[in-house]
Amino acid sequence: MPASLEPATTQLSELVAGTPESALSNTTPCDIPVGALLDHIQSFAAAFTAAARKDQSGPTGPPPAPDASNLGADWRTAIPHALEELTAAWDEPDAWTGMTRIGGLDMPGEAVGVVALDEVVMHSWDLARATGRPYDPDPQILEALTGFLTHMAEPEMVSARVGLFGPVVAVPPDARPLDRVVALAGRDPGWSIS
Repeated sequence: MPASLEPATTQLSELVAGTPESALSNTTPCDIPVGALLDHIQSFAAAFTAAARKDQSGPTGPPPAPDASNLGADWRTAIPHALEELTAAWDEPDAWTGMTRIGGLDMPGEAVGVVALDEVVMHSWDLARATGRPYDPDPQILEALTGFLTHMAEPEMVSARVGLFGPVVAVPPDARPLDRVVALAGRDPGWSIS
């Protein structure tokens, strides 16, 4: 695993801060509008920060349906701040040990940390694609996610994928690492905004 969720969270913060108001209704590869995706990003950042800190005082069940109406006027700064908190929480070695709770499930901290990283990378790609911008994540982060997503693509993991990932998309053997990660998560690497 990477020592930190950095630089993935910084890249996502930059994508969020640079999202124009005019793009909020754009469709994303995860089939929700950009505005709803931004709400999901702020929700998962808070939930995974709490999970890293083993803090069960807030909501611990499944996340609410994302909705752009939940975005505050300061979302371009508030979401990056939430992502900084996420990074700081997972920079603590204790976050990766023991058990914690996320989405109503008790899971090992290490597994939750990998899922948090997956959320950051996948939704960075979603946001970049939906707004026509480039996204080039750190190769070490992609390597860490490839192992996780390859495991999640195994036949015995079909039920565990429900609600998290779509069916694996076939890519050529020489596909770029980012395209392989995206395909393993059930997204089409060739997706582009029309």
